[in-house]
Formats: sequence, C-alpha cells, structure tokens
Amino acid sequence: SYDGRWLPVAEELARQYGLKAGDRVLDIGCGKAFLLYELTQAVPGIEVSGIDISEYGIAHAKEEVRDNLKAGSCTSLPYGDDSFDFVYSINTFHNLAIQDLFQAVREMVRVARGKAYICVESFRNEREKANLLYWQLTCRSFHDPDEWEWIYGQCGYDGDVGFIYFE
Repeated sequence: SYDGRWLPVAEELARQYGLKAGDRVLDIGCGKAFLLYELTQAVPGIEVSGIDISEYGIAHAKEEVRDNLKAGSCTSLPYGDDSFDFVYSINTFHNLAIQDLFQAVREMVRVARGKAYICVESFRNEREKANLLYWQLTCRSFHDPDEWEWIYGQCGYDGDVGFIYFE
C-alpha cells in the first residue's frame, strides 16, 4: 500500500513551478501515479495526466487519478502541441535507447507550454558510473551531466534538469 512519501515532492514541485487550480500537468513515466495523486492533494483543482509504458502500472495506479492515465510510449505522446502548463519526467528517460531518448525529449518539448523538469540517473566519476552500471537494471542511456545537457539542447529542451547519483 502507498505510504504518502510523494507528498513532500508534490508540494515542492507546486511551490517551485507556481502550480495552481486549472493548470494542466503531465507526468511522463508516471508508474502507479502516486506523485500525480499527491499533486491533486497539494493543488486542489489541478488537472493531471500521466503516461507509462507499463499496462500493469496503469491498471494498478492510484484509483483517484486512474482515469487520467494512459498506457503508451513517451516517444509518441497522445496529446496536442503546447497542451500542458507543466510537464515532468522522473527516472524514465535513462531507460530509453538513444534514438528513443531523442524522440521522447522532442515529444516532451512539443506538448509543454513552458515549464518542464527532467530527472535521470547519471554519474560524475568512475565510481558512480560503476555503481550505476551495477545497480540500475533497466538503464539504457549512460551519460554524465554534460552529455545529458547536450542531448537536451539537441532536442530543443530548455527546462530544468535533475540527476540522481549512486554514490
């Protein structure tokens, strides 16, 4: 069962991005949508959407937001251009092969009206790279932060970025 651990993250995102009632938010790689659910608690009246490759994740997602979720690929988002006030992707894009990664970031840029945030796993030194290779079973795209920033730039992404390191 879900323990509420995503509420502080939702509150921080709401504060940092000035989210308010009526804003449309998309989570790319939403999993069971715990963070989207908490955004609806942190910002009453917010409109949330989520997409994830896992049919299982969507089927077992938080009931309160399940109707707003779609199973599908982040390389072909089923949403119109500029249709979201805030788009984010946390711990998803590093799981993509390089050609899919570029397409996914371009799609994120396409559907976002402005505010955006991507967080991926990365490394700053050989030890963290070894740890990432050893611990992360689904990671396909291994890049240091400079390389990630270059990829984002190639795709026209100028939103915020975050990195998780295996120290």
